Amino acid sequence: MKSLYKITFLICITILVSSCHNNSRPNYEYMPNMYEPVSYETYEESSAFKNGKEGQLPPEGTIDRGFEPYEYENSTAGYDLAKLNLKTPLDTISEKDVEKSKELYDIYCAICHGTEGNGKGKLVTQGKYLGVPSYKDRVINEGSVFHVQTYGLNSMGSYANQLNSHERWLVATYVINLKAKL
Repeated sequence: MKSLYKITFLICITILVSSCHNNSRPNYEYMPNMYEPVSYETYEESSAFKNGKEGQLPPEGTIDRGFEPYEYENSTAGYDLAKLNLKTPLDTISEKDVEKSKELYDIYCAICHGTEGNGKGKLVTQGKYLGVPSYKDRVINEGSVFHVQTYGLNSMGSYANQLNSHERWLVATYVINLKAKL
């Protein structure tokens, strides 16, 4: 009798399990977009934008957050204009700013220009770079140093991504102080 109950129980379980599965009618999907998302290819046209081709552009005349416009162009004429007209906006420099400017100079400039500004930095003494000028031999002012830090000059690259405008002015002031000591 026990075996009859076991066989009946197994048959009922088999019928119950097989009745739930129907290949012609799949089960309901809750939130089908989660299971089958719409994928987009990079740079493909989309109906999400007005013109169908490119994303929404910022309004004309706007600038990026944190960006400070610099009106001198990256050319020799722009360098000369910056040298003539550009003055530091820093009225007074505190002791804390002097320490910060020395720290920034040591991090970004001393490797090539040397800690005294004599053009004998570690990379120059090792022969990695040649022709790094001493500040003593150059006719420079704070405006020209700021311009060179912003755009770069010859083999020196721009430091506008590493230093913000205030930090570049601090370094420019420190460079002029080093030049005075030479």
